Amino acid sequence: MNVYLDNAATTAIDNEVFEAMKPYLLENYGNPSSIHSHGRKVRSAIEYARKTVAELLHASPSEIFFTSGGTEADNALICSSIESYDLNHAISSKIEHHAVLHTLENLEKQGKIKLSFVNLDGNGNVDFDHLEELLKNNGRSLVSLMHANNEIGNIIDLDRLGDLCENYGAIVHSDTVQTMGHYKHDLSKLKLHCITGAGHKFHGPKGAGFMYIDKHTKIAPFIHGGAQERNMRGGTENVYGIIGTAKALEIAYRDMEEHQVYIQELKDRMITKLKNSIEGVGFNGESENKDRSLYTVLNVCLPPSPDNDMLLFTLDINGISASGGSACSSGASKGSHVLSGINADPNRGAVRFSFSKYNTPEEIDYAAEKVAEFYSELAVKS
Repeated sequence: MNVYLDNAATTAIDNEVFEAMKPYLLENYGNPSSIHSHGRKVRSAIEYARKTVAELLHASPSEIFFTSGGTEADNALICSSIESYDLNHAISSKIEHHAVLHTLENLEKQGKIKLSFVNLDGNGNVDFDHLEELLKNNGRSLVSLMHANNEIGNIIDLDRLGDLCENYGAIVHSDTVQTMGHYKHDLSKLKLHCITGAGHKFHGPKGAGFMYIDKHTKIAPFIHGGAQERNMRGGTENVYGIIGTAKALEIAYRDMEEHQVYIQELKDRMITKLKNSIEGVGFNGESENKDRSLYTVLNVCLPPSPDNDMLLFTLDINGISASGGSACSSGASKGSHVLSGINADPNRGAVRFSFSKYNTPEEIDYAAEKVAEFYSELAVKS
């Protein structure tokens, strides 16, 4: 059996999405910047895609800019916000995606900003009292905190974040890559200046995404070289990627409630199976908590064992794709910066299972069975 349980990394493209993209791969190949009929037809399709994304997010089409994905969008929004608003302080957390973390660290290294990290509790939740203290003591800041963590699934309250930051005039950016297409975002109500999305996280194509920039937020372009995306992102548009991303988001919103229930059931099934078959198993962050974590992600805290690093290999040879790691131990150069950021035990390995609408209960049972077999064999050897 081949089982794909790494959907937080990327998802299978939906067949409806592929069919929507196909004409722009084979027939409608004009450059959207060209003024002739071939170009105009493609330009119209891009603008329809922009309108689709905007309507789903309760935004204006003028607030949606297409990019190559979440990493570019995060880089553009962070760097351009700091430059355009002449900010010299940023607040983030130590468990952000590297697209955010490395960008901010690089800006600090260049001497452009002072970077502060908000405190987290043992499960990785943001200490809002400390966040307010940082806002109060450092002047106007950029605040960049992800909506949901890609490794442990923790979800932050964006309403609370926006309200607090508004009190101190902060510019607020949130990486919403893991929640886009899985939860509904009403940007007309959220007090956020900018967010990001990536099509391949919700059954769209790789290499395509978007950024939302609130109409009252004026930032300079990050990529120069052309007038595309209303002078905000130079370069010929990834037309079929844009078409596919918009179609994928449309399908995600159409079927969201059904898929939320179904995928949560798969996650609950995995939790129950693992608890019943492995002594000492736990779950990192809030990933076991329905109300505070992604329904698509489960980060399993494995029993202490020197052989934990063999689990992913064992799963792989049994046809199961998942991801994992452990907290960085002292002197180690590799490991999960997220698990280290919440002070997880470095002697306990971790495996992240992430689920999609295409997974089945049978696949969940098979994967849980193989994890249980691995630890049963370890127990026999010891």
